[in-house]
Amino acid sequence: MNKILAASLLAIFLFVGMLALLEIGRRLGHRRLASDPDGARAGTGAVEGAVFALLGLLIAFTFSGAASRFDTRRDLIVQETNAIGTAYLRIDLLPVNAQPAMREHFRQYLDARLEVYRKLPDLQAARSELAKASALQGDIWTQAIAAGHLEGALPDATKLLLPALNEMFDITTTRTMAAQLHPPIVVYGMLLGLALASALLAGYGMAGGRSRNWLHIVSFPAVMAIAVYVILDIEYPRLGLIQVDAFDQALVELRANMK
Repeated sequence: MNKILAASLLAIFLFVGMLALLEIGRRLGHRRLASDPDGARAGTGAVEGAVFALLGLLIAFTFSGAASRFDTRRDLIVQETNAIGTAYLRIDLLPVNAQPAMREHFRQYLDARLEVYRKLPDLQAARSELAKASALQGDIWTQAIAAGHLEGALPDATKLLLPALNEMFDITTTRTMAAQLHPPIVVYGMLLGLALASALLAGYGMAGGRSRNWLHIVSFPAVMAIAVYVILDIEYPRLGLIQVDAFDQALVELRANMK
């Protein structure tokens, strides 16, 4: 299932579930007040405070972690741009007759790298472009070693070009792994569980009034559902409303300069 669709369904489930538990908690509170008016709320403040504090702490940590990983992914785009640009410039160290073929391979490689992320959320198409880029890495490496031994190559051509190619290739693995780095599913399960438990306790605390306070009843689940959705959207950029496509422009501009 599309991750952003799953996030939307999860947010809707959380909203509906919290609404239901607010009502259940309110009815339980009414029954408790009817049977024991003096002791119905004894000791509930400490429990509610602990649960709500833990919920707020978990939301803060998951949001902070998602935002940090989002920034890391954007930084890696810049690093890859710099790595490819540096390696491309060092092609000048190779013999003149070997440069055109190498530059063409670089253009094809950068095109494949851009297509990897343009194809998302079609994971199958993205993996196909990633495999194409990996194959081009082998071609570029083999061609660079062979060109470094041709007549006319500068003495330190391979010493300077190969490390640049290494960095250019390594950053692709780093970006791929960074895209797959997410918190364990149990963290989100705990977040949902605490949100639902807090709704039950909040509903219990609302008992006693003659009518329902619809502003609080609706706004509490809505705010929680939106917060969880935003966290998931940041955690999986390119698949939802939050994007890092603007940073891909650095790679696009680099491709335009590869003439």
